Order: sequence, then structure tokens, then C-alpha cells
Amino acid sequence: MALVTESKKAAAVNPLKMSQPLGASYAFMGLASCMPVMHGSQGCTSFGLVLLVRHFKEAIPLQTTAMNEATTIMGGYDNLEKALINIRTRAKPRLIAICSTGLTETKGDDVEAFIKLAYEKHPELNDTAVVYVSTPDYVGAFQDGWAAAAAALVAKLPRQDEPKVAGKVAVLPGCHLTPGDIEELREIIESFGLQPVFAPDVSGSLDGHIPDAWLGTTLGGTALEDLQALGGAQHTIAIGEQMRAAAAALQARCGVPYTMFDRLTGLTASDALIKFLAQLSGKPVPAKLRRQRSQLVDAMLDGHFHFGNVKVALGAEPDLLWSAGNFLAEMGAELSVCITTTKSPLLERMPTGEVLIGDLEDLERSAQAAGCDLLMTHSHGRQAAQRLNKPLFRLGIPTFDRIGNSHICHVGYRGSRNFVYEVGNLLMDQIHHASPDDWPLTPAARAAAAGLAQPAAASDDVAEIGL
Repeated sequence: MALVTESKKAAAVNPLKMSQPLGASYAFMGLASCMPVMHGSQGCTSFGLVLLVRHFKEAIPLQTTAMNEATTIMGGYDNLEKALINIRTRAKPRLIAICSTGLTETKGDDVEAFIKLAYEKHPELNDTAVVYVSTPDYVGAFQDGWAAAAAALVAKLPRQDEPKVAGKVAVLPGCHLTPGDIEELREIIESFGLQPVFAPDVSGSLDGHIPDAWLGTTLGGTALEDLQALGGAQHTIAIGEQMRAAAAALQARCGVPYTMFDRLTGLTASDALIKFLAQLSGKPVPAKLRRQRSQLVDAMLDGHFHFGNVKVALGAEPDLLWSAGNFLAEMGAELSVCITTTKSPLLERMPTGEVLIGDLEDLERSAQAAGCDLLMTHSHGRQAAQRLNKPLFRLGIPTFDRIGNSHICHVGYRGSRNFVYEVGNLLMDQIHHASPDDWPLTPAARAAAAGLAQPAAASDDVAEIGL
């Protein structure tokens, strides 16, 4: 059992974590025809917007209520009302999703009452759904914001009297899953004849596609109609501990039972998912999945030579830390340093001695003290890796110095195999290969090898071999 501690520094240095409002906004971007809105200042939205644009290399729809000093003191109703009307008139979204920030949370705006009053004053808003979630950025982290947004969606939008549909499965993915991960899971679930509905579904909106026409809202994702019909699911699959509250909320509202999977990376975790899907569908495991399992086992056999006894410093959100860390331990690596952003029931069960809720300065110092061979975190860890002269495996959001982040896949048999190959190849790059300078040659032999030997010596050598 790991000891979980929290850094008591007066300030974060090179922060690892991101804010709750950003996590909630990211979740809302997995909804079709949606406009996410941060209820706060323009700066809060601008920083989040830049971060997501740099990671996905895509246009990100994100609006703000543009609070200033006066409106913060007097209350944000006027700003919120104007934002709702302007967004409804110009972008015409099916859904407007609002998350709070530390500014408006400190003031204590009653946003639910503001929304109700705006509906009463403006009947034209009746064709637009509005969802609000409280996400103060002075507590929690990115994962908490995503979880709160998902819970708010399933607690408000699904119809309670929706008839059950055989084979329909609600899937609630955590923020640690990439669009590529969700695409892989959809293919796996559909291979058993089931009908998955992902909520949120960033694979439809942030998978790096070019739309036929420009839209002012999100480019895809879970449709409002699908959210409203989510109560008709036969079962819910929640992926990541962060999604437990959302799954419980859907069960309480619509009576849909759920099953939790704390991770889907690795042989054991993937086996558990496949076994569950076979039982739920009543169908045998498809041959292609059996083949993929065999390929993963072979990849693990090939890779364990390079993972064994490698000391890893891992920094990530709790669910991503749990998923990657456990598979690394299963491959024979040693989790010498584990840094995360917020509390989670999983942290005490991590296969390491201590988990610290801290920042990337803690990661760097601890990695240096432990003599780690590999750093794993997002792109803000690159300076630490350079200073320590250690390789960096980029993991999580933001990864702004690489392209193709939307299509990274580390779940299921194929995704786990990818993870083994990607990390294993990075470790292989660190293996020292002998060169002529490594041989213990005498000075004369070194000179001869460099072509600096005198002609007389060379002639004598030729005579000795009879040429």
C-alpha cells in the first residue's frame, strides 16, 4: 500500500495539474452542437483555449461571460444573460454548457437561478438546452472537472421513463482516454453486437477531421438526443474511478446498472473487459480479439527485457497514473517516483512506496534523488528531462510538441501493445552501442586506426604479411 502525501510548498513550481473548469470544458467538447462557456473572466477562458488548441492542433469552440471588476462585485446575471442570447443567436447550438470559475465561485453567483430567470425572460431559449456545473478552480484538478461535468450531464438530461433497449450500452469514459482510445473501445464493443453510446465522446469532435462546412460549435460528439435517451441503456460501463459518480447518478435517475473498470491498459485489464462483454452480449469472443491478445502477449515477451528494473518517474492525473503505472509494474519496471494532481481512492493502491500530490519540480527532484532512468509526464516535463539528461515519454494533456495526439491509443489489446512498443523503443534508444572510441587501444593503435600511422610503419606491416 502506497503512502499518499501532499506537497506543502507555498507555490507550485512548473505545475503538473490543470484546473477544474478546463476539465469540464473538455468534457463538454465531447457533445455534438455544443458551446462550452466559462463563467468568469476572459483570461480564464483564453489560457484554457490556448492549451487545448496547442494539444489538439484544432479550432476549439469555447466562450466566456467576460466578467470584470464591476460585474464580479455586482453579480454576473447580466453577463450570463447576454452570453446565452448571443450564443443562441449567432452559433445556434443545441446545448450550451456552462462551468464556473474561481472568480464567480468566490462571489457566490447562483447560476442555476440565473439560468431559470433567463428562460423566463427569453422564450427563444426554449429550443436550447442549458447545463451548468460548479467547478471552482481553487480546488480539485482537471480530472475532477471532467467528472463533475459528466455527472451533471447524466443527472439532468436523460429521460427517466426511457424504455430499455436490448444491446444498448452507455459508456462513460474518463478524461484520461484519448479520442483514439474511445475509437478502439467502440470497435471492441461493437464486435460483440452491442450498441455503445459514449458520453462524452471526444472521438467525434476532436479526432482531427476536416468538416464539410464551418461550424461555430463543436464538430461532433454525443448528440443531445442520445444523451436524453441514455436511460434506455441495458448497462453502463464506467472507465476510470473518476466516472463512478456519473455512473451512480445515471443509475439513480434511470435505473441503469453499471460496472466499473479502473483501467483498460494491460493484459489483465483488457481480459476483464473482454470477459465482461462476452457475458453481457452472450456471444463468444471474436477471433480478431483472440489474435490481438496473442500479439499483446508476444509484445510483452519481446519488451520485458527492456522494461525490467527500469526506474520510472511518473507524473499524471490519478486515473492515468493508475492505468500506466500498473502496466509498467506488470512489465517489470519499478515505479520509483509517482506524482499526481488530486486525491483519488486509487492512490493508496499504487504499486509504489509513496504517491505525492505535487508538481513537476517535485517530479524532477525526486527522479534525480532516486536515479530514475525514464520520465513520463506531459510536455511541461521536457525541461526536467533535459536537465537530468533522461528520456521523456510524453503522456497526457497537454502534449504540444508532438502531432497526432488525438490518435494515440493505449487501451485494449492493440493499445496495450502500442504502449509496450512505444516505451520499449524509447528505452532501447538509451542502450549504449560500442564505437571505436570505446576500445582500450594504445596511443599508437589509436593513431593507426585513425589513419595517422607513418608510411614506414605501414610498409613494414605490408612486408610482414608477404605482399
